[in-house]
Amino acid sequence: MKKLGKVKLLAIASLSAVVLIVASVAVAQSVKTHRGQGQRGAWMGRGSHGDAFARLNLTDDQKAKMKQIRQSSMESNKPLFEQLRAKRQELRQASEGGTFNEALATQKLTEMAGLQAKAMGARFALHQQMLAVLTTEQKAQLDQLKAQFKAPHGGRRGEGGPRDNE
Repeated sequence: MKKLGKVKLLAIASLSAVVLIVASVAVAQSVKTHRGQGQRGAWMGRGSHGDAFARLNLTDDQKAKMKQIRQSSMESNKPLFEQLRAKRQELRQASEGGTFNEALATQKLTEMAGLQAKAMGARFALHQQMLAVLTTEQKAQLDQLKAQFKAPHGGRRGEGGPRDNE
């Protein structure tokens, strides 16, 4: 029984780590990022397209459309991100006072998973709307910029790298 408790605790800790990572991405998406604000700022959230799109020589009309798309997305998804923030706070409360309420943590993580899925969908929709504003040439140039960014960094976490030999 004691071993089962450790397995459950490890599973919950792993799941909470994944959820919190995804949540941080969602929060970064909902908040205006500034250059140098964090390691994800270069290619995640608003900073990703803001920096990359700045290199695409957007017309004034394209810039205005992009700004409107971002603002509309932020406004429509604000309740979702507020719910996520509240669930994270409730999850932190599950371990306050030196005790860990496993049932409460599991419940909050389960609730957060659905919200995280919605946030990921919203981020994808935003990306698609912004891509629709670009010309074919700008999309090709954006693909080149992404490839250049990934090359010196070895791609995304979990792809390639020294762990492939294991």
